[in-house]
Amino acid sequence: MVRIKGGVRTRAKHKKVLKMAKGFWMTRHKQFKKAKEAVLHAGEYAFMGRKLRKRNFRQLWIIRMNAALRNLGTKYSVFIKKLKDNKIELDRKILSQLAVEQPEVFKKIVEKAK
Repeated sequence: MVRIKGGVRTRAKHKKVLKMAKGFWMTRHKQFKKAKEAVLHAGEYAFMGRKLRKRNFRQLWIIRMNAALRNLGTKYSVFIKKLKDNKIELDRKILSQLAVEQPEVFKKIVEKAK
């Protein structure tokens, strides 16, 4: 049997990882072992960040709506309950945009929910 050396494939793998680690600090962008570890951790943080972003935006929408609703004399929790009772199906993102950009339309929705 002929011996097959895997240098080309190994170098390609190493280059790929080092390219992904570009801009990392100290040896984390130079040495393969350190770069591989750093890239794996970065991937985990990126995955978590994508989940957290959804959570953070939902919180932001609720805070914005609650602030607008307090000015109109009601609370967020009561408003959401009344929306569901009256079968008004608008999501929190749209409601918060209306509260910020078009307060008069938002006020009409609040009145309709009551």
